[in-house]
Amino acid sequence: MLKIGDIEMKNRVVLAPMAGVCNPAFRLIAKEFGTGLVCAEMVSDKAILHGNKRTMEMLFVDEREKPLSLQIFGGDRESLIEAAKVVDKQTNADIIDINMGCPVPKVTKCDAGARWLLDPNKIYEMVSAVVDAVDKPVTVKMRIGWDDEHVYAVENARMVEKAGGSAVSVHGRTREQLYTGKANWDIIKDVKQAVSIPVIGNGDVFSPEDAKRMLEQTGVDGVMIGRGALGNPWMLYRTIQYLSTGDLLGDPTPREKMEVAILHMDRLIALKNEAVAVREMRKHLAWYLKGLPGGARVKDVIMEETGRDRMVAILENYIHSLESEEPAPAASDRRTEEEVVH
Repeated sequence: MLKIGDIEMKNRVVLAPMAGVCNPAFRLIAKEFGTGLVCAEMVSDKAILHGNKRTMEMLFVDEREKPLSLQIFGGDRESLIEAAKVVDKQTNADIIDINMGCPVPKVTKCDAGARWLLDPNKIYEMVSAVVDAVDKPVTVKMRIGWDDEHVYAVENARMVEKAGGSAVSVHGRTREQLYTGKANWDIIKDVKQAVSIPVIGNGDVFSPEDAKRMLEQTGVDGVMIGRGALGNPWMLYRTIQYLSTGDLLGDPTPREKMEVAILHMDRLIALKNEAVAVREMRKHLAWYLKGLPGGARVKDVIMEETGRDRMVAILENYIHSLESEEPAPAASDRRTEEEVVH
C-alpha cells in the first residue's frame, strides 16, 4: 500500500490535483469510487494569507474525502511558510503538497510552480522551510524538467528527500511540453531508484492497463490519474479493481454516466450558487458525454443552458432517446431541442 508519512492509503491510486476540477464535488465522487488519495486543486499562498472567501472555500475538506492532500504554490519563502501553517493548523487536510510543476506563465513568472525545476537549491530551501514549520507530511508534485535541456528530475527529487519531504509525485513531461507529446516514464523510474521516499508516477495513464504498466515499468509506489478521470471516475474504480484482482471491468452505461454527472452537478450547486455551478458543469458534462452516441450534439445543446432543471431534463431525455434507439438531439434544430427538454 501507499504510505505518506503516517498516512496510509487503502490502495495505490491517486487523483491528481487538477485546477478548476478537483473541488469537493468531484473529489468526493472520486473517493466514493475507491480512490486511495484525492488531491485538491492548487491554491496560491498569497491568496490564503489574504483570506478571501473564495480561497477559504477552496480549503474546505469534507471528512468523507479523507485522506486528502491540499496543494499550495508560491515563490516567496515567507508567504509559502505562512500559508502552509494555515493549511496545517486550520484545515483537516492530511497532507500538504507543494506545486512545482504548474507550467502556466502567470505562475512561473512569480517564481513558482515549474520555475523551481531550474534550481535544486531553491527546492531544498523552500521544502525544508515548510517541513520545519508544519506537523503534517509535506510532499511535492513536480515535472521532470523545464525543457529538454534542463531535466533535473533526479537531483530535484533528492533535494525534496533531503529537505524532509515525505513523498514526490512526478509528471513525466517537461514544462515546455505542457500536456503534449509523450510522458517519459524512464525518468520517473530514475527518480524512483534515486530516492527512498515514496514516488508517485503521473502522465499518460488513461486506462487500468496503463496504470499497471507504469507500476511495472517504473517501480513507483503509486499511480496518479488526472485527465483520464475527467468525466470518467469509473477509470479510477476500474484501475483499483484491475490492480487488486486482475479483473478488467466494463465501461459504464450512458445512464450510469449521466446519473453520476447529475450527482456531480447537484454537489456543485450545494457548494456554489446554481448559476455558477451550472456554468462550471458545462465542461464536466462535455467530458461525461465524450464517446457516447450523439454526445457531441447534446453537448452543443447544454452549452446554452443556465438552469439545473433544464440541464437534467436534457440529459434524461437524451438517455431515454438512446434506450429507445431514437436519434440524439441536434443543437442546430431548435424544434428538436425543445423536444429533448419536454
